[in-house]
Amino acid sequence: MDTTNKYSYLAVSVLIVGLAFMMFEGRTPTAEEPKVEINTNEVKIEDKTMYQATMKTNMGDIVLELYKDKAPVTVENFVKLANEGFYNGTKFHRVIKDFMIQGGDPNSKLEDWSTHGMGGPGYQFQDEINDVKLVAGVLAMANSGPNTNGSQFFIVTAESTPWLDGRHTAFGRVVGGMDIVNKIEAVKVGANDHPVDDVVVLGVEIK
Repeated sequence: MDTTNKYSYLAVSVLIVGLAFMMFEGRTPTAEEPKVEINTNEVKIEDKTMYQATMKTNMGDIVLELYKDKAPVTVENFVKLANEGFYNGTKFHRVIKDFMIQGGDPNSKLEDWSTHGMGGPGYQFQDEINDVKLVAGVLAMANSGPNTNGSQFFIVTAESTPWLDGRHTAFGRVVGGMDIVNKIEAVKVGANDHPVDDVVVLGVEIK
């Protein structure tokens, strides 16, 4: 291979790698809602060091260990909403195979898909970025930028998602029912990665 062809080949290879990274980096779990700051002093629950949540869906149960030591405000918010029945009847409104499944939007109870992914609890709160890497089975908050957490969450199904590390608050992991997560990940989707058939959260039980 002559020098000209050699450098041409190298340039094309670098371009392909760069485009691939940009494609994956652009895949982020987003949550749009007007920013209203939460008073974190109002989000108080029973003083426990460890929580386990069982997310009951129409496809089976997902058991989650919640990292209160890593993300105390985030966990308290999730537990509060779960205990209030906030998540009951919501759907996994965005599913991307080999990436993640996303839910927690109250708008997903509505028939109009165009509003799914745009709702929340009516407030937003700060990030709690920690040392937990966003790898398969990790539970994290969806957001629309720094400090815009609300109620939407996602569970990672990819082996790793380094472009999300440091941008989303990890606050738990799947300890049971990863097969259910994988079933949800495999459902047929339509526009905007929305499942064609509803994947419904029937309720979230906290222990």
